[in-house]
Formats: sequence, C-alpha cells, structure tokens
Amino acid sequence: MNVPIVEPAPVVLKYAEVFRDVFKDRRQFEHFRNYLTGLMVLEDKSLSNIARCIVDSADKTNISRFMSESPWLGKKVNDVRIGMLLQESKRYSRPSDESALIVDDTLCEHVGTLFDYVDRHYNHGDGSYPYAHNLVTSHYVSGKVCFPVDFHLYRRYDECTEWEKFVEKHFPGRQIPTQKKQRQKLHKEVDPVLLQDAEFAKLHAQFKTKIELASELLEQADAHYLPFGVVLFDGWYLSPDFVKAIEEQAKDWVSILKKNRNLETNSFVLKDASDNPISLPGPHIKVEDLVPLIPASAYRRIEVKGKSYWSFARNLRIPGLDKVRIVISFANAELTGTYVVLVTNRIDWSTELILSTYLRRWPIETFYQDGKGHLALDEYRMRNAEAFQKHWVLVFVAYSFLHLDCLHSSFDTKSALPLKSIGEACRQQATTLIQSLILSVHHRLSDGDSIATVFHHLFAKQSLFFSP
Repeated sequence: MNVPIVEPAPVVLKYAEVFRDVFKDRRQFEHFRNYLTGLMVLEDKSLSNIARCIVDSADKTNISRFMSESPWLGKKVNDVRIGMLLQESKRYSRPSDESALIVDDTLCEHVGTLFDYVDRHYNHGDGSYPYAHNLVTSHYVSGKVCFPVDFHLYRRYDECTEWEKFVEKHFPGRQIPTQKKQRQKLHKEVDPVLLQDAEFAKLHAQFKTKIELASELLEQADAHYLPFGVVLFDGWYLSPDFVKAIEEQAKDWVSILKKNRNLETNSFVLKDASDNPISLPGPHIKVEDLVPLIPASAYRRIEVKGKSYWSFARNLRIPGLDKVRIVISFANAELTGTYVVLVTNRIDWSTELILSTYLRRWPIETFYQDGKGHLALDEYRMRNAEAFQKHWVLVFVAYSFLHLDCLHSSFDTKSALPLKSIGEACRQQATTLIQSLILSVHHRLSDGDSIATVFHHLFAKQSLFFSP
C-alpha cells in the first residue's frame, strides 16, 4: 500500500494512547503513531516514504530528528509496551510453569559500512559473513501469547575495541590476517601489550559476549515480572555461565546440544540390542560419535502435537554442567537423515515433555520472519545507533499491537494459536485505511471542496499536483 493515509492505523488508534506520557509533546506522539502506521501498511517503510504517504505527517527531516535526537527513551517505551501486553493478554496466557522465555539472535544485513557498529557477522544459514547488525533478543511465549521482550546489539570484540587500529598503533606495519585461526594467534600475541593502553583497556571493558547479553536479557525479563518457568535457546548459548544465571533465578532450561559436545562416559551406561553394556572409549565421547553406537531397539516412538518422533533419552553429565538429560530424536522409524539432540536440567522430565517444551521456541523464528517480512526489522536506513535502535523498539511495538489484534480475533476459539497471522493483520489495517481515505474524500466533496482541491491535499507531497 502506497496511497495517501489520512489517519493512523486502527490498532494504533486503539493501543497508542497508553504511550502518550512517554513523549514530551503532541508532535512527538504524532510521529510515534505515524511511524507505527507506516511500518504496518507501507511497502516502502523509509522515513521519506512515510512522510510522503501520511497526509498529516511532518517531513522526513522532522521524523529523522524524532528518531535520532528527540529525548524520548526507547527503554521507557519498551517498559510501557510490556506492561500493556501483560495486561491485555492476561485472558489468553497460560500458567507460569507452562510459559517460556526464548533467547536467540538474528542478523540485520546491510550493504556497506556507513552504519554505526556495522561489522561482518557469521550467517549460520549460508556460511557467509555479511555486513550486519547482530541483534540478540528475548521472546515471551505463553499459550497463544507470544511477543518480543528486549534486545541488545552484539558487537564483535575487534569492532567494539577498534582492535585493528590499536594493532597498527603499537605494531606498525604488522600484517593482520583474515583467517580465524591466524587472527586468534595474533590476538594472543598482541593483546597483552594493547591492554597496557588505557584507551584500549577502556574499550575492552565495554565488550560483552553473547552469553553476557543473554544473561542481561534474563535479568530484564525478571525485572518486567514476566511469569515463566523455562528458558529455551539453541546450542550457541549453552554455557556454564548462562546456565548458572538461569538456575539462580530458579528456572528450568532446554537447549539444542551441538553434536560435537563431549559427554562424560562414566556418567551413563549404554547397552546393545542384547542388553549387554557397550564399552565406550576414553573419559569423553562426542554426541556425533555416540549416536552410531546406540541400537535401534533403544529408540522409542513418541507423538508430540500430532507428529511422530523416534527418540532415545539418557541422564548423564556434560563437562562444565551438572547432571542433565539428553534426548536424541529422529523424524522416521528408519533412524535416517538428520537428528536433533536436546538437553535439559530437568532429569525427571519425560521425552514427550522435553520435546513439546522445546517446540515452544518456534515463535521467535516466526517473529524474525514477520519482523523482517512485514515490519522492516532489518530494512532501516538510519546510520546513527540511537536512531536504528529506536527503530527496533518501534518494530517491537508495531508487532505487539498487531499480535493483540490477532489474539482478540480468536478469543472465542479453542485454537492453540491465533487464527490470524501478522501478515493478515497488516493487510486488514491497510484495507481499513483505504476505506478511511474514501470516506475522507467523500466528506470533503460533500462539504463543497472541488475534486482538484481534494486531490491536491492528498497528493501534494507525492508530487502529483492538481490545480484547484
């Protein structure tokens, strides 16, 4: 949709009022409502196109200042959003022991290096290293209710500390390798010298790993009083430090277990098809080396949400972690193709419960898809860090408004998920705005305005002038 917009989207009119006190004046609040509307219904969601299509919007420069200079705080907006969501979605939520917090990250890819903090990050999907911002997020799931909670921008150590600049300063002429192993070797050699530089040491102290960011997201979820009992994440975040942070909050956790992780062989017994113990070499064995040794008879067929899995479960120890329960699961009785390995601290949980719990992680993937596909999570053109982080905050708000609309549309159904998708909700908002446009034209013509005057009013900013 790129036709004139004469009023904010219906869901924005319905839910935005609770945010009014976050902004210091009426103009900021109008920028807020207009930007959310543009994110939801415009195909081109750039600042210039939002200014061009929304009839009563300020120009691009004013919207740009709203994003990069206005003194409203993204954190305050986010706090209000979460409080509103918890209140509005209460009737759809499940008990805390059936609710989860998910932690994951996604890339917002860009062309070029003109953005603050942009760097090359590894893309797990295709093995490439695009220029991108790496967004680490938390997501709340409770029955039909699912929404993003908070985010942090992950910055690679070399970018955060301006490492190459300091290497050139202290080791002039030293060639900096691009290969990972050689670069790590150089780090070990030069970093002790660089840390003697007070400026570098200050930047070094600001660096945070993804594990540290994930732990902060966990603390923030607790500060929001989100009721959940389990934390879900992929193998990248499975570390003793993050597990410790989770268990200090008395929460459970389920994670993907990477296939190259070691298992302690003296912590479990594996038997063959004849029920004889299998001798396992060494004190440790990798998951990928264990799987071929497990007899087919050890797998059990289970059904989760109408789908069958063939799974093997065992309690054991993993170096750096306490005793855990792992589940190795195939999608077919022949035990062929890829398999998934899950791990949890709940050694008393059944295989069915572990699998069904981890499947609750999927909404964060659909949020990334919807956020990028419908709400421009990764399509911003602001280069200033404050501006694009405020953009992320407003994408979270837009998604939340639409999610509430989807929830309310399925209030009287017993469906496990909202019947309406985020994409459908966006299209419905656009359709309603077209109706509002038609009614606006009708009222102005009825009041005596000429067709030329009405068209000039609606299309003046789109360079389609009509002389009255």
